[in-house]
Amino acid sequence: MPADYAGSTAGSRPFTKKDAMKKTVEIYTDGACSGNPGPGGWGAILRYKGRERELSGGEEQTTNNRMELTAVIQALLALKESCVVELYSDSKYVIDALEKGWAWGWRKKGWIKSDKKPALNVDLWTMLLDLTSQHEMRYHWVKGHADNEYNERCDALAVAEREKIAGGSL
Repeated sequence: MPADYAGSTAGSRPFTKKDAMKKTVEIYTDGACSGNPGPGGWGAILRYKGRERELSGGEEQTTNNRMELTAVIQALLALKESCVVELYSDSKYVIDALEKGWAWGWRKKGWIKSDKKPALNVDLWTMLLDLTSQHEMRYHWVKGHADNEYNERCDALAVAEREKIAGGSL
């Protein structure tokens, strides 16, 4: 973890007076994949002061975890300044690795996990960790397909991208 994260709990640093002056942005993300690997899509919704922006995209050959990570990366790339980010995802892979500090540990140990196996998706994790260090991050896991309006919309964006890439062959 970066030095400013030292002594914090759950993978995020304590809230400071400086953070109180930052914009707070809600980000919802989701990924979808048919086959693993196979055609996949991702979706993200950024919310700030009643305004919303939707982002989506996809890849021909990917995995669900790569799409989950890509959704978060693309949403963070859309931010033009350092913000307080309330990140909502139904991906335990993403939320646990960030909130519990696992991904920072993987990087520190040369991308080796606690079970001595290599971490997957190192290219995306590297980019994501660099992006999260630019913001005050707060992580929220939401149950997928459980009537969370924004999670459902992200899922619809991701599925639409996946289907567009698959060419209706699903």
